[in-house]
Parts: sequence; C-alpha cells; structure tokens
Amino acid sequence: MYFDGMYILIIIAFIFSLWAQFRVSGTFKKWAEVPNLRGMTGQEAARHMLDSNGLYDVPVEPVRGTLTDHYDPIARVVRLSEPVYYERSISAVSVACHEVGHAIQHKVHYPMLVLRHRMFPVVNFASGFAPFLLLAGFIFGLMNLVGLGIIFFSAAVAFQLVTLPVEFNASNRAREVMVSQGYITNEEERGVAKVLNAAALTYVAAALVALLELIRYILIFTSNRD
Repeated sequence: MYFDGMYILIIIAFIFSLWAQFRVSGTFKKWAEVPNLRGMTGQEAARHMLDSNGLYDVPVEPVRGTLTDHYDPIARVVRLSEPVYYERSISAVSVACHEVGHAIQHKVHYPMLVLRHRMFPVVNFASGFAPFLLLAGFIFGLMNLVGLGIIFFSAAVAFQLVTLPVEFNASNRAREVMVSQGYITNEEERGVAKVLNAAALTYVAAALVALLELIRYILIFTSNRD
C-alpha cells in the first residue's frame, strides 16, 4: 500500500535513535576521562552557575545511576547523577551546567519551558490512553476510536517537539556561562560541545520516531475512511 514506505522510514529513525543513545553514552564516557583544567566537580560548577544567576535557594543533590541528571521544576532542585556530581571531568561540568540551564529557564519563564510545563498534565493523561485506543480501534475496526487515539498521540508528539528548543536552549545557556565565567578554556569548549550535542541527538531521534509513527497512523486512518 502507498504508506508502506513509512515502515522503512520508522525503522531507519529507530536505528538512528539507538545510535544516538549509543553515542551519548560513548561520548559521555570518553570525556568523563578528561579532567577539566579548573578542577571543578559537577556539583561545584552547578552551584557556582546557580549562585551567579541568583538561584541561591535551588539545591544541588546527587542521585544514583548514570545519566539520570535532571532539573525538577516542582521541587526546584537540580539533581545530578553521582558520576556527574562528584567527578571533575569535562562531561561532569557539561551535564551539570546543562541542568542548571533548565533552572535558569524556569527563573526567566522561558516561553517554551512554560508551554511544556502547561502541556505536561494533558500529555501525561493522553499518552497513557493513546496506545489502548489505537490498539482497540485497529483490532475491532473502529476508525472513530483510532481517530481519538491519533488525537491523544498527537499531544505526546507535540510535547516532544516542544522539548527540542528547551533542551537546545539549556545547552546554549550552559556553554555561554561556562566560557564567559571561566569554568572551561576555549580549548575545552570542543569537548563540552560534543557532550551536549550528543545528548541533544537523543531528543531529536525520539521526536523523529514519534512524528513518523503519528504520520503512519494518520495515513492508515485516512486510507480506511476513503
């Protein structure tokens, strides 16, 4: 059928997603072995960047795992994985400052972050029901149910697309501060860029896979309505 080519595109996108995950892990490990010349730990870099932006009340906490780093906008806390929190590597300060970038976005009400926060409750509900609606609709041939599933799934895809500028903006903020405030040298910026760009690829890949799946569902839906 005319939409069969979508399966090939989705498979390619899925392979790209796996490659992106492999690359971010490999890049992080590579630059985790390279100490930054300032000798800053991830925790120290995060604390310094928070304080320099007036975010004295935002704590930095260690969490278990690898690449489990995140900023919690509800608790207003930066959580860093133990390898990032304690280590003095290029990877550690890069990831730590990226997460602080989200805290700064929160402070200045960065529009795309505000939009993502407002979307989250709806997306959390919709993404939970979308697979069941689509599956039931296809099994029982209920195209109206499929259509509803597509609407719900569209919300999840929109959320991933909104996430892209949020992540890129946080990385840009991190790099600017790291260079301007001397966390890293100009020579070290290359390593920082590689770590942050590898991480960004995972979000791009996830959004691409989701978007292609949505298009496939829409094509199946429209073909069965004709």
